[in-house]
Amino acid sequence: MSRTAAPLNERDLAFALYEVLEAEDLARYPRFREHGRETFDAALATAAKLAQEKFAPHNRKADLNEPKLVDGRVEIIPEVKQALDAFAEAGFFAAHADFERGGMQLPWTVAQACYAWFQAANIGTFAYGFLTVAAANLLDVFASDDQKRRFLQPMLEGRFFGTMALSEPQAGSSLGDIRTLAEEDGAGGWLLKGSKMWISGGEHPLSETIVHLMLARIRGAAPGVKGLSLFIVPNHLLDEAGRPGARNGVTLAGLNHKMGYRGTTNTVLDIGGDRPCRAELLGEPGKGLAYMFHMMNEARTIVGMSAAMLAYAGYRQSLAYAAERRQGRPAGAKNPDAPPARLIEHADVRRMLLLQKSVAEGGLLLALYAARLVDVKNEDPDPAAREEAHLLLEILTPIVKAYLSERSLEANDAAIQIHGGYGYTRDFPVEQYWRDNRLNPIHEGTNGIQAMDLAGRKIAMADGAALDILSRRIAETAEAAAGDADLAADGAALSAALDRLRRTAARLIEIGRTDGPEAQLANASDFMEMAGHVVLAWISLKAALAANRALTAGATGDEADFYRGKLASRRYVFATDLPKIAALADRIEAGDRTALETQEAWF
Repeated sequence: MSRTAAPLNERDLAFALYEVLEAEDLARYPRFREHGRETFDAALATAAKLAQEKFAPHNRKADLNEPKLVDGRVEIIPEVKQALDAFAEAGFFAAHADFERGGMQLPWTVAQACYAWFQAANIGTFAYGFLTVAAANLLDVFASDDQKRRFLQPMLEGRFFGTMALSEPQAGSSLGDIRTLAEEDGAGGWLLKGSKMWISGGEHPLSETIVHLMLARIRGAAPGVKGLSLFIVPNHLLDEAGRPGARNGVTLAGLNHKMGYRGTTNTVLDIGGDRPCRAELLGEPGKGLAYMFHMMNEARTIVGMSAAMLAYAGYRQSLAYAAERRQGRPAGAKNPDAPPARLIEHADVRRMLLLQKSVAEGGLLLALYAARLVDVKNEDPDPAAREEAHLLLEILTPIVKAYLSERSLEANDAAIQIHGGYGYTRDFPVEQYWRDNRLNPIHEGTNGIQAMDLAGRKIAMADGAALDILSRRIAETAEAAAGDADLAADGAALSAALDRLRRTAARLIEIGRTDGPEAQLANASDFMEMAGHVVLAWISLKAALAANRALTAGATGDEADFYRGKLASRRYVFATDLPKIAALADRIEAGDRTALETQEAWF
């Protein structure tokens, strides 16, 4: 059986970028004017080669040999550092950074398409890169020029790595309960004392030092999230030349042993316990959470992409397996002596492949769509276009993170099922994909929190403008489908689904006004699922429209089959997923109070 299926399809990535999202058009912005299809494709080709040669080969080894603590130091298999050194040498830490900082100055859309290769190949090793890129982006916006020189630039070069150090043992996602304290040291700096928990990449031997972006509360600050400030806390103190020297008071207190993502260290950190922990304030006091959300929102869309890419890797593996593995015979077969059929010949296996294909390819396209909004938000000369992209990104972010991570787990489960008993063993990678993906509904804000954000805040954001913009984009796609004889029925179905989504959102807001926020949010997860089904149908129909245009233009052979595959994915989504919104909407609109009214003693 094939065990070496490429984790990502280059043709599919090109389709998403160029035929649906028109990424070449980004070169009209002055910042990207030196780029075009040729430079974009060169970066993608480098990413594909590096991911398959340096990242994919040790994916299983890193899982089986997770980081360990030996004599107070973390040990990691050498292939992880070799891969990340190659990642740095190729310039991917600075793929989106300005030329003057040594970056490629690529659009965020193209950078994310490059990163998709690494996410599909080895999410555990790529996590170090993703955390560093996200931390560097935050510093680029809020740090002083001197802080950028000392911390940001080495991160873009891949010499320093970064983390977000938010959670604490008693707080988890409840950041208002953070207890780490900060006090001025009398010399223009700060001293921190406390503890941090669940800090990915918090300790390792992979870089010269680690730059923690750490939330803490200045003594005497207001309680809750309003009293939080953000600090730069390096693992090593820097000398005048910016070189790491003596160890700072950030001490590894333990490693967390995880179900998946085993190649990424996950740490418990003691802050200021055995030696002073020196820190620099980032920006203004009391604005730490607002600053941190710049990194967290970016991380959430990357989590959605990571989830989709793990679903994609599982799909590619199970597709290769189903095309080769022979077992059983079609239901109508009469001759018991006939050779067994290949798994892909069985209708239920094709159903599970379609499930994976629709989630993986739709998730890739949706995450890249969100990335394109970042480029528009940052670069478009029209303030109205920038604001529209901002609001659309705001409402899509929780959906990209939560819906894609839930559905991608479902896809990985189907990949295991196609492999049968083999899928439940470590002989094939699909069980690891599921374990790795199981983190994505949890980190960067659990899916329950994302659902409450969507149902409690985003649908009413800017007097409903965010939902209006999303609705307009969906309606435009439905209208375009109405002019295509093959897709007109789906356009009508999407229009009806959008209308129901808007009615349900209005009903949620009404429930909040009359019965309070708890009642409004009691069925938030149902609303997230409903919105996700509508958005996946929308993005699948966008892909189908592009595919139909290519078929109409005369695509033949393998190309025609590729495009027909897009139409099949769309058909699956509209036949299987979109109809589910009716039952969800009925329950939400009725204001179901089952969870609210079930008493603790009844459990």
